[in-house]
Amino acid sequence: MASIRRLVPLRASLLWANFPTSSSGLQKGFWRGCNSQTASISYDRSVGKLLEEEHVTDVGYSDSNDEVAKIREKFDLAKQRFLKIPEALDRMPKMNPKGIYVNKNLRLDSIQVYGFDYDYTLAHYSPSLQNLIYDMAKQHLVNELRYPDGCLASKYDQSFPIRGLYYDKLKGCLLKLDFFGSIEPDGCYFGRRKLSRKEIEELYGTRHIGRDQARQLVGLMDFFCFSEVCLIADIVQYFVDAKLEFDASYIYQDVHRAIQYVHRSGLVHRGVLADPPRYLVKNGQFLSFLKMLKENGKKLFLMTNSPYYFVDGGMRYMLEDSLDCGDSWRELFEVVIAKANKPEFYTSEHPFRSYDVEKDNLAFSKVDEFLPNKIYYHGCLKTFLQITKWNGPEVIYFGDHLFSDLRGPSKAGWRTAAIIHELEHEIKIQNEDSYRFAQAKFHIIQELLGKLHSTVCSKHTCDHFKSLLDELNEERQNARRTMRNMFNESFGATFLTDTGQESAFAYHIHQYADVYTSKPENFMFYQPEAWLHVPYDVKIMPHHLKVSSSLFGT
Repeated sequence: MASIRRLVPLRASLLWANFPTSSSGLQKGFWRGCNSQTASISYDRSVGKLLEEEHVTDVGYSDSNDEVAKIREKFDLAKQRFLKIPEALDRMPKMNPKGIYVNKNLRLDSIQVYGFDYDYTLAHYSPSLQNLIYDMAKQHLVNELRYPDGCLASKYDQSFPIRGLYYDKLKGCLLKLDFFGSIEPDGCYFGRRKLSRKEIEELYGTRHIGRDQARQLVGLMDFFCFSEVCLIADIVQYFVDAKLEFDASYIYQDVHRAIQYVHRSGLVHRGVLADPPRYLVKNGQFLSFLKMLKENGKKLFLMTNSPYYFVDGGMRYMLEDSLDCGDSWRELFEVVIAKANKPEFYTSEHPFRSYDVEKDNLAFSKVDEFLPNKIYYHGCLKTFLQITKWNGPEVIYFGDHLFSDLRGPSKAGWRTAAIIHELEHEIKIQNEDSYRFAQAKFHIIQELLGKLHSTVCSKHTCDHFKSLLDELNEERQNARRTMRNMFNESFGATFLTDTGQESAFAYHIHQYADVYTSKPENFMFYQPEAWLHVPYDVKIMPHHLKVSSSLFGT
């Protein structure tokens, strides 16, 4: 029996003390959600059960017109039930936007070593950073790669991209895929134009992406991909509008090359450090989290692809109001590794180099131990484990990039924690009454459509059947559109498709992240010896809570 997905939170009183709710009833609903018995709500009860109080039965309807009439009656009764949805929502538990969600059981008392990425893991950035990256990469395309000057007119649109999209290098489309590798019908764009279902079928033959087609796709998974997605779409759109011929693979190669250039050249790093208040978000809370770990005897290390001067400048700015005078953020970590070259770090045999902060150069002597207050560059996992003697299962690594940060550690036996900043925002939307109202309507209509198609043979094309089918599909589309637009009008939610299935991005989280949360400091709300376990009723993503139509049957 499918039930509402939930997480049994630990120290829940700390988590929800300051969380605003739209009604006291909804807040009470969350506390019921902390109990495994009261949180479970059956999702399998049919619309027939939903409406049985009105004495609508399946007996005696053999004629197709009678079957259509019966489902029409259920639909009319369901519309009356819609009026009761807001009242029923008071019985629904709420998910915790700052919770830790579990794909694989994790006992925190067995974790002795905590490792962290820097960008978008410890460091929090404002949306202005995406504008900076976009503009710098756009200028590189025009000034260095000789793209038309007209490309400079485009501007970064933060309302367009989401994380977890794919770019088809052969056809030039941006795609949102579901958990099973099928194209989301309303999530396929060529430039900035959304393609219709008919156009998708003409391009791909089917919405499902096969193995051969998948080889042409590149995933855009990290937080820096927002500017890349938008720039790809804008460049494609420029060439289309200008009626210029282009190869879709070249567009990707050049945009990706430009994005990489502004990072590796240091342009972005210098831009951020030149105006930290504009780009960096101060966050003393993660300092409290790191200190708590140290006080509990845990060892910490920092491993990032960014250069040391950028990390040092950012950490000092973010913690300047939290660190005591004379203290250094470096004292928190047993090892600090910059320019680690992930994901190659996990598979290569590159040696570590000691970095001289004052002279800004690398030493030539072999690194066979990690000394306190020293900085190291490059290196590899093999040497790292040989030097530290840290066993895989006792290490957990926090990162935002599912492929660069987490796939390697996951395969190497480390435990992994995905930091997904947009998770907090999307859970807050899922908790809103307006979203759950639309979700409840969607599920009720979905059940009625299923019943209509299963009980009425396709050869029956009577006017009553067509009329009811059109009405149900219109209601279904309206509910889908409402839910979609609450997240992102172009691509919808990061973790869900419009039909409520998990996205391909959710699949990768499930594959490579033992746990996931919006920020590392959310772990502060859990006891160091806590056992984080997979909810017994989980399907795929533990943070998804689906409104059941059975709520409105009594």
